[in-house]
Amino acid sequence: MRMECRTMPPESTQKPLNQSRWLSIVGIGEDGVAGLGDNARAAIASASVVFGGRRHLDLAASLITGEARPWPTPFDATMRDVMVLRGQKVCVLASGDPFFFGVGVTLSRHVGPEEFTAYPAPSAFSLAASRLGWPLQDIETVSLHGRPLDLIRPLLYPGRRIIALTSDENGPAALAELLSRTGFGPSRMTVLEALGGAEERVRSQRADEFALPDVDVLNVVAVEVQAEAGACILPRTSGLDDALFEHDGQITKREIRALTLSALAPRLGELLWDIGAGSGSVGIEWMLTDRSMRAIAIEANPGRATRIGRNALAFGVPGLRIVEGEAPAALAGLPQPDAIFIGGGGSEPGVFETALEALKPGGRLVANAVTLEMEAVLLAAHAKLGGELIRMEVSRAAPIGGMSGWKPAMPVTQWSWTKLRSETMGAKP
Repeated sequence: MRMECRTMPPESTQKPLNQSRWLSIVGIGEDGVAGLGDNARAAIASASVVFGGRRHLDLAASLITGEARPWPTPFDATMRDVMVLRGQKVCVLASGDPFFFGVGVTLSRHVGPEEFTAYPAPSAFSLAASRLGWPLQDIETVSLHGRPLDLIRPLLYPGRRIIALTSDENGPAALAELLSRTGFGPSRMTVLEALGGAEERVRSQRADEFALPDVDVLNVVAVEVQAEAGACILPRTSGLDDALFEHDGQITKREIRALTLSALAPRLGELLWDIGAGSGSVGIEWMLTDRSMRAIAIEANPGRATRIGRNALAFGVPGLRIVEGEAPAALAGLPQPDAIFIGGGGSEPGVFETALEALKPGGRLVANAVTLEMEAVLLAAHAKLGGELIRMEVSRAAPIGGMSGWKPAMPVTQWSWTKLRSETMGAKP
């Protein structure tokens, strides 16, 4: 019998499930009902309505006594069809582990854990790791199902192992093309198809030689990463080389960016507003600190806004939200931020005041100034609200005739501040 989410007594002494748990979420593999435990089978058989993909419903057809209802197209993330049946005996079928990039995650946004019982099956990631003999805790896992392939880019380090869930039969070839294009062509790709079923198949090729025919629509790809010289390997630190970004000169330079990210102090799951984003470098590096990080880049220049989108894809953070417009008007209606960076346009009327008002209590605001006008704004903010004020100067060695000397960059004044209460520019420090 498979392990289940909640510990239950042996079958002989098991009590009926709490009637308030009207919903069952059952993970089912390619082996169908043969791979289900007794409790999962009973949950399917006793449900008045069973939801799932058509493949799931076919796999469980011999157990379904109620109405079999396939998911609508397009998929409804609000789960309206399920929620209108609240209180009735409902079962939802899912692939493998419903709470590992599965429909269980979507359902949990609408149903509390006291209302459902889940019966997970092995995930595609677990099955793939077991076939390859890879320790699951030591590898990277990523779902590319219905999501941009670029999400894999921050995971590409020589010697690392990755298991990626793809969308369809074309996913492995598209992934091979991305790996080859970014300098990881020598990587070994293993395509594992229809895992757990009668049609299971495991095949391997180099990414730059990939030509596997007739790939099953249900597949995961295991990647053993190898890099060519010049491959796009992203360092795990703040202050990435400016040359990695596409920009027109409007970029927070790497040394200043490293200190800026340090002052912003990213914490898991937080949201950043990057006002006057330029190339998007600060928001991109914020998101690279962890998959849970979110950022909104606000940029008035249409060309730069488009460039930010290209940079976000190149760095594997396609979730960076881009708002094209001028602050403060462009800030209206945005979700409340945990941190704000003002890199451009901060001296425009209303921008600074709107940012201070929007910031969550406990949030951090960091603003950089290279102009006297913006520096005056920061000096006034420091006088009223406190915080930390620093001045940063960087010089780089450059040719001077036939010799070398130091060429100074424009100095940057930085104000960083933590909002302890509903403070604004008009409040007392």
